[in-house]
Amino acid sequence: MGAKTFTEIGGPAARRHLFLCTGPDCCSIADGLKTWEHLKASLKKCPEPMLRTKAACLRLCHDGPWLVVYPEGIWYAQVTPERFDRIRREHLEGGVPVAEWVRAVNPLVR
Repeated sequence: MGAKTFTEIGGPAARRHLFLCTGPDCCSIADGLKTWEHLKASLKKCPEPMLRTKAACLRLCHDGPWLVVYPEGIWYAQVTPERFDRIRREHLEGGVPVAEWVRAVNPLVR
């Protein structure tokens, strides 16, 4: 598989970018990768195109896997596949962050 262009990955159409930390410091690699694989498959169900990036570290070495959703700058901790399903439905598709799981809000543009 060769390198893709920004257009090929859906960059111009994307309205959100999701970053998921898959460990090993904040969670086990197995748990992180399980959530990552579920996230990838689940995003195919979303009507709005989104970018996704797997990260080995978001510098919070506890309570992972961590998910950061931009442009809102919403940080979610302990994201399991089941939690991601609710985040996808309520936040990514419905526009309302799952408040009980939000650990921080830090949009990069104010």
